[in-house]
Formats: sequence, structure tokens, C-alpha cells
Amino acid sequence: MSLSKIGNIELGDFPLLLAPMEDVSDPPFRALCKRYGADLMYTEFISSEGLIRDAVKSRQKLDIFEYERPIGIQIFGNEIESMKKATELTEAAKPDIIDINYGCPVKKVACKGAGAGILQDIPKMVEMTAEIVKSTHLPVTVKTRLGWDDNTKYIVEVAERLQDVGIKAISIHGRTRKQMYKGEADWSLIAEVKNNPRMQIPIFGNGDVFSPEIAVEKKRKYGVDGVMIGRASIGYPWIFREIKHYIKTGEKLAPPTFEERIAAAEEHLDMSIRWKGEKLGILEMRRHYTNYFKGIPHFKPFRMELVTLDTHVALKETFEKIRSFKAHQVA
Repeated sequence: MSLSKIGNIELGDFPLLLAPMEDVSDPPFRALCKRYGADLMYTEFISSEGLIRDAVKSRQKLDIFEYERPIGIQIFGNEIESMKKATELTEAAKPDIIDINYGCPVKKVACKGAGAGILQDIPKMVEMTAEIVKSTHLPVTVKTRLGWDDNTKYIVEVAERLQDVGIKAISIHGRTRKQMYKGEADWSLIAEVKNNPRMQIPIFGNGDVFSPEIAVEKKRKYGVDGVMIGRASIGYPWIFREIKHYIKTGEKLAPPTFEERIAAAEEHLDMSIRWKGEKLGILEMRRHYTNYFKGIPHFKPFRMELVTLDTHVALKETFEKIRSFKAHQVA
């Protein structure tokens, strides 16, 4: 099997994956990441219980679009039967892949035995995965961490067992649940999984890929089949384009111009409001602005407006002010 394939889905050489991030990896953001070169994207994670209850927020996260393909929908939960039912509901939305979240470290998920919480019960993790694989004709992938804590880094054995029950790819974040997002991601164990002669499926590495140079270093040093990018893409969808250019040419692409940044941020805001309504669309955009306008001198007053104003009209005015500020900078 070519290692750039998940089931029958061709992903090319060294694919770049957009990580599933709560309140970030929504359709507006995915549209931009796809435009700038993401090869495979995942939705925000969806609660199996929420799907079964028909919760509006969970159902809305199932919405995917043709231009996004290939796309995976990610589900999480701690009950095997619920996860099987959620798999059937997810399959009806016609994604290309179903992904299981065994990596989310946040308390409200992990402490209920879902997400990274299942790393405390490997037999259940394997059984749940087997049942999900059996209940869908779509390829199933897994996103997980090295282990629950420093004493339980069983990822080499876990990856093997998950492959044995039928998953088609695994993405591994190089931290334990206990670490959350602190410290440095340890890719040496991801490399051990990749170098295990029994492994036949693609192994994607995740954690601290913040630049094209780091992506290439991970590729060379650890031999992973691709990288999954999370935090580095927030407010900076160009990261995918930059990594691809660097891999191809060995040269760094010029960063987006100020005009490109303004246009992308404004388009993102407009799509976000169309998608979620004004209040939520404005609120959930706020985390993106810092990166959209990182490193631009004298920008702080505009950033303050972007993260405090709460109407579309007022924000549009701020974008106009930013444009005239840019014209003065150039003049």
C-alpha cells in the first residue's frame, strides 16, 4: 500500500492535514485552508451523544461541502454503542473518512473517559475502534496522543492494535494527556511507530509544526508520512502553501502581503457570520486576528477594536480603517 493513501483516497506525497480544532476548524476556516493547500481536513470534533440527541450544534458540524474533499468528520464519546450509532449518523453526511478522537485533553471530555481519557483503558479503546470499523464502509482513522502520562506511553503497541482492528491511518500528537499543550512535543515515539515494521498504514505527526522549516525537519528526521497542523494555522491559513513551497524548492515563500491578510481576515469574518449568525460568528473569529496581523507595527489599536467590537457594521468600518492605515504605511 502506498503510504500516501487512506483506503482508496490518494493524498499525494507528504500530505498536510488540518487538525480538528473545537470552534476553529469550521467550514469558513476550512475553505481558506483548502485554498492555501491543505490536503486533508477534519471537522471540529462532534459529540456522539450530541448527535444521537439531535443537538443543533452537533448536527451543524456534520455539514461538509464538495470543494472540501477529501474530508473527515471526527467524533468522540465514551460509550461504544453511542459511538456506533454516531458513526451511522456521520456516514449519512457522506464524508470521505470517519475519524475517532482519542486525543482531546480538555477536562470536560477526558475526565469522562472520552478523547484522551480512553488512554487509561486501552482494551476499551481497541474494542470501540473495532466496533466503529465494523459499522461503516468508510475508512476509519484515529487521532491520539502518546499516552495518558509519562508512565503510560504505550503508543507503539496501541498503534499496532488499532491497525489490527482495521484503522486506515493514525495521527499522533507528540504529548501525553497530562502535558496538555505544555512543554515540547516528543516526536521520537511517533518515529518509533513509523519505524515499526508491522505498521502498514500512514503515520501522521502532530505537535509544534509552526513553520516550513520545522515541517521539513520532521519529515527528514522522523520519517512520518505527513504532518497535521493545528495551532499554527489559526489566523494563518497560508502555512500550508508555505510548507509546500519549501518542500518543493527549499526556499521560503514571501509571507502574505498586508493586503492579503486584510482580505483573508475580512472574508473569514463574513463567512463566519453567514455560517453562525452575527453574535457567534464575531465571537469565534476573535482568536484568529492576532495571527492574521502578527508582526505589523502600530497595529495594536486596530486589534483591540477587532476583538471588542460586536457588530458586523462596526467591524467593517475597522477593516476600512485598517486599509487606509495600510495606504499611509505605503505612501
